[in-house]
Amino acid sequence: MRVYADPANAAALAGASDLQNLLALHFARLHPNDYVALLAFIERTPEHAADLNSLRAALVTRRRVATCLGFGPRFLHSTGQAYKGGPATGVFVQITADDPFDLPIPDRSLSFSVVKAAQAQGDLAVLYERGRRVLRVHLADLGPAWAYFMENALKSLEK
Repeated sequence: MRVYADPANAAALAGASDLQNLLALHFARLHPNDYVALLAFIERTPEHAADLNSLRAALVTRRRVATCLGFGPRFLHSTGQAYKGGPATGVFVQITADDPFDLPIPDRSLSFSVVKAAQAQGDLAVLYERGRRVLRVHLADLGPAWAYFMENALKSLEK
């Protein structure tokens, strides 16, 4: 697992000792009338959606904020535009993962995984450029790393 932030977000999250603490600090950046957007550039399965919706429910209950969930790159042409062009009231967690398999794009030198990763990176770069409160969590897999992320994300809201 790797976590990424631009210099401004990294400075705001300095001092975090582990993933749980880092996410707690990130969610502590919420202000009244803010929202949390979970930007999941991972396989959209019923299990992943259920897990992320349980995180959304915990955020609503414990932080009293609105939440959004989008599976990328699909959301980029709808709500993704509001995140970057609307008011700076969002706190974002971008979740990416190594794909377990990849498919080539016919007659192209790139694969679908490469294109998806580029779209996630481009979205992240614009969020940084716009001064948004954003953290990227990249998982090596959607098995043990996913379970670890979800456990720590939920625990980060207990305090």
